[in-house]
Amino acid sequence: MKITHFITSIDLSTGGPARSVTQLISGVLDLKKYVIELITSKSDAPILQHFKQTNGKISLLKSLRLSKLDLPIKALKETDLFHGHGLWQMPVHQMASYARKHNKPYIITPRGMLEPWSLAQGKLKKQVAMLLFQHKDLRKATCLHATAIMEAESIRALGYKNPIAVIPNGIDISQFSDSFPKKTTNKKHILFLSRIHKKKGIEHLIEAWGMLEESIKQQWEVTVVGNGEDEYIQQLKQLIKTHQLEGQIHIKPPVFGEAKIALFRSASLFVLPTYSENFGIVIAEALAAYTPVITTKGTPWEELNTKNCGWHIDIGVAPLKVALEEALLCSQDQLEIMGKNGRALIENSYSLESVALQMQELYDWILKGTDKPEFVN
Repeated sequence: MKITHFITSIDLSTGGPARSVTQLISGVLDLKKYVIELITSKSDAPILQHFKQTNGKISLLKSLRLSKLDLPIKALKETDLFHGHGLWQMPVHQMASYARKHNKPYIITPRGMLEPWSLAQGKLKKQVAMLLFQHKDLRKATCLHATAIMEAESIRALGYKNPIAVIPNGIDISQFSDSFPKKTTNKKHILFLSRIHKKKGIEHLIEAWGMLEESIKQQWEVTVVGNGEDEYIQQLKQLIKTHQLEGQIHIKPPVFGEAKIALFRSASLFVLPTYSENFGIVIAEALAAYTPVITTKGTPWEELNTKNCGWHIDIGVAPLKVALEEALLCSQDQLEIMGKNGRALIENSYSLESVALQMQELYDWILKGTDKPEFVN
């Protein structure tokens, strides 16, 4: 049987969803039960050109008027189940429309785009899209997929009554060494690595850092790594200058592959002071690299507190300042214990293998009528 995934882009610049979707598909392909095709738009730097597994295919298609894709009709006819990732854009709407017209089941993974913070951004355009097509696409979906209970609750609060599967994003642990990394001690470093975007709360990090006592932070520095709009990056650099933090906070271009993993492993602390994430793949990657994490309750990572591998805090400058003070006053041994706890959490609950098995179970339920999985409500 064949499953066809849709996502608008898997370009490196698009951030977490490109990695999450391609890793998920790769994990399911390893189980060798389904043929899977990923349909997406052509771009300058796709995260993958093809899957290594012979039962997988990536189709990078030309974009037409209104950002529609030039769809391969033969491939669609051969599809038994469709799975779309993201909202508001044409490719997933094309998928949903085709599936309904031809009476085929489909899943939509909103990827955080139904979270309150996200809905408030560009609110008018999203309201129009909801009226034109998005509400119908969601309401008629065979199943909706959330990556955390928090996201599922946000979907339910909007009135959708479809079955919702809660399956987290998976991490390919094999990419991360299982040996504890050597952390720099002469100048410990705090890492932010994600898209450089207003949503990520980088201003909070700059302002909180500026409020810390010099005696606490003198052995630390902050590195902000990622891509973003030039104008916004210049605003952040000006904010750093205003707070006289030029020698303490550095903004650097994005890195990928082994260089990115090396950054995660060298950091003594990872900080993502975001307003909203449906999952936060970079949090899982940091934990897989034995690095404790500070992030906000805009993410579903309360396990940072319960598993003693970081800080899960309220959104804002003041809570971040308190968490940074606590983290910077931790001994090297304390940070090492937290790093090991984080690695164990990812191995036990977020491995790509376990997530792929859950996704296959969801596909089997929809396509073969097997028992409804426990994670579907």
